[in-house]
Amino acid sequence: MKDPYDLTATLDAAQVLTFRLADEDYALPIGSVREVLEYTDITRVPKTPDFMRGVINIRGSVVPVVDLRLEFGMPVAEPTIDTAIIITEVRHEERQSLMGILVDSVREVLEIGQDLLSEAPPMGNRVRTDFIRHVARLEDRFLMVLEMDRVLAPEQLHSIAGACEPADAVAEPA
Repeated sequence: MKDPYDLTATLDAAQVLTFRLADEDYALPIGSVREVLEYTDITRVPKTPDFMRGVINIRGSVVPVVDLRLEFGMPVAEPTIDTAIIITEVRHEERQSLMGILVDSVREVLEIGQDLLSEAPPMGNRVRTDFIRHVARLEDRFLMVLEMDRVLAPEQLHSIAGACEPADAVAEPA
């Protein structure tokens, strides 16, 4: 099975979906994104970590929603008209599941040339950067391309795994 996070596997350019958290730009490989939803009410699940905002209903299936702001140590933000939920596929214990990630805004789909992609730089033993798959050098900024399978630590993924629907249990959007 092709790794949707390996952007170097494409010949010329890779497509990513860009989004914002606070004043920072991030991206996900388009192959790992199932759909983008407008912000909707999220049902809080008792006794879950703060970064897990709750669950939403997608065509009859329960999908957990994670707040990347909280996971990245940013303050909580009130939803705006631009707030979105990106539905992405994650792998956990040999199972593909769907998870929503709450973002401030979705920007655009970009094609990034192979010459602009670099591996994430090492930051030392105490700084966890394994969830950054690539760094893209754009004209005036850097874009962190995330690997959602690794954004949450394995124990965090395990703690929400019970709320995750298998990716094949949710119908594709029409």
